[in-house]
Amino acid sequence: MQVETIDCRTVSEADARAIAELLVAVWPKLGRTVESRTHEILSRWRNYDGPEEQYPRSFIVREDGRVIAHASFEPRTIGLMAGDVTVLALARVCTDPAVRGRKLGQAVVRAAFDVVDQGAFPFSLFQTGEAVAPFYEKLGAVRVDNRFVNSLAEDPKANPFWDTEIMVYPAKPGWPKGEIDLRGPGW
Repeated sequence: MQVETIDCRTVSEADARAIAELLVAVWPKLGRTVESRTHEILSRWRNYDGPEEQYPRSFIVREDGRVIAHASFEPRTIGLMAGDVTVLALARVCTDPAVRGRKLGQAVVRAAFDVVDQGAFPFSLFQTGEAVAPFYEKLGAVRVDNRFVNSLAEDPKANPFWDTEIMVYPAKPGWPKGEIDLRGPGW
């Protein structure tokens, strides 16, 4: 199995469509079509101008030309009581249900976590469901119990995350206590 890295700043239309097909198949939502997801993937990061080591990317595994596993991240600067920090915002982790059990999800998440291990970010922050949290714990993540807010939202004190478990990687000292402002919607 080979994990490919896709630079979200320069993703091709073919790769964007292949990723969109998997995302729509795994998470079918009213109004979210392959076309709309493809457009979102193609346009979202074209003008990224942050640090080179933090550029947004996707990690994929292909089989017979189809994307069968995916994880992506973007840099997100969040507000802590001690100041701002940019974290790796892990998102859109999924595998084709027909190929689950082959450790493909582990491979793409490990690729994302490797960016943290290489020092580009101090932590990865993400949300997941209670049933999936042990998967991430086996990869070295830990659940956190901070209060999360979004000062830019209509209701700034509402939790911007929708899943039950908020996690960080790696499970090491240094994750702050207290309220954290995502300064945007959850991911």
